[in-house]
Amino acid sequence: MKTYNFKYGHGSVSLSLNEADILAELHGTETPPISDIRSALFASLEQPIDSAPLRQRVRPGDRVALVISDMTRFWMRQDLVIPHLVDYLIDECGVQPEHLTIVVANGTHIGGDEQELRTLVTDGVYNRVRVKNHDCEAKDLAYLGTTPHETPVWIDRTAAEADLVVCLGAATHHVMAGFGGGRKSILPGISGLETIRHNHAYSLDSTKLRTNPAIGNGVLAGNPLHEDMCEAASLVNNLFMVNLVMNADMKLSYIFSGHYLTSWERACTAVDDIYRVDIPCRADAVVTSCGGFPKDISLYQGTKTIDNVESALKPGGTLVLMIEAPEGGGPAEYFDWSKNLQDGTIEQRLREAFTVAGYIFFLNCEQAQRYRIFMYSSIDPQTVAPMGIHAFSDMDALLKAAELDGKSTYIIPNGSTVIPRVKGETL
Repeated sequence: MKTYNFKYGHGSVSLSLNEADILAELHGTETPPISDIRSALFASLEQPIDSAPLRQRVRPGDRVALVISDMTRFWMRQDLVIPHLVDYLIDECGVQPEHLTIVVANGTHIGGDEQELRTLVTDGVYNRVRVKNHDCEAKDLAYLGTTPHETPVWIDRTAAEADLVVCLGAATHHVMAGFGGGRKSILPGISGLETIRHNHAYSLDSTKLRTNPAIGNGVLAGNPLHEDMCEAASLVNNLFMVNLVMNADMKLSYIFSGHYLTSWERACTAVDDIYRVDIPCRADAVVTSCGGFPKDISLYQGTKTIDNVESALKPGGTLVLMIEAPEGGGPAEYFDWSKNLQDGTIEQRLREAFTVAGYIFFLNCEQAQRYRIFMYSSIDPQTVAPMGIHAFSDMDALLKAAELDGKSTYIIPNGSTVIPRVKGETL
């Protein structure tokens, strides 16, 4: 037997498994972190991809909106980058502090309080410039036009009226959009609820109740969500991207700045190089963790790990996931969809009133039909039982139910940063 350790919330959890059953322990490609973030950031802003240097994109007196990610993405540690980016905008570009506003791209999430905002941007920045939460249901959203995918684009008015919009985000794999970051800072980041719902409805197959086969982790070509997001971003005036790439230990390793699409695509290539891990075959079981807080703050956030690692599982395989989920399902409505699941109205409701939380709930139910999912979690087992998911607060009881002995198994300590890929299989 061998003991394996996994991050869980702010702590860790360990379990012992028969080492003879373990095919491999999967980690992302080792990539060194940036040693001097300020210098690396400034270099990327001075020599951006397919763009003039950032200082040349600003004129005296310009109003600038700096769009950043919310607390659910604090794993990217943008607080280590934002002070230097604000310094560059003010000291190198000549932006007046009163003309710079930081907009938190909450999407459909509810914005945090002052303390959360201070955590996101640091006290020094909060005391220096205006910081505001985006509200997808605000009454003063600005209309930019309609995309070729027929999505009406309403965005935060501060960003819409800015002379320059700088988006700071991290590229990572995403089960709906292919990759996160980049154009997602605009849609869904600072978009209106109607805009977000219309775009995200492309997650469903138009012919029957299932996930749209055109979307998926790492899938960009032909992905209607991604295409629509790009079309929405193209409507934003003077848009400049700063894209972060984290290594498998969640340390900042690359910064790519410049054109809203091509600089982000370069970041996506780096993400693939780090996170994709070749494996010889699928296994009977995968044992994994979300990587701890904040990745496992809720099912809404943490089950992205399932999206990542299921490519290593055989159909009907066993998934053991360590996910604390202190915030339960996440959005209050997440578990509300259980009623529609049980009374057979989930398809009708999803198509008539699509929400991201509803889709994630549905996706998790789909996954529970494909695999046996066992969660070590603070979640009440009764809340996930209708979904087909088994939750445990006792590891011994979980392991007994999962029956891992004799099953070929991959160990993935941080499932949020590993995408297994069987050699020869295509996306």
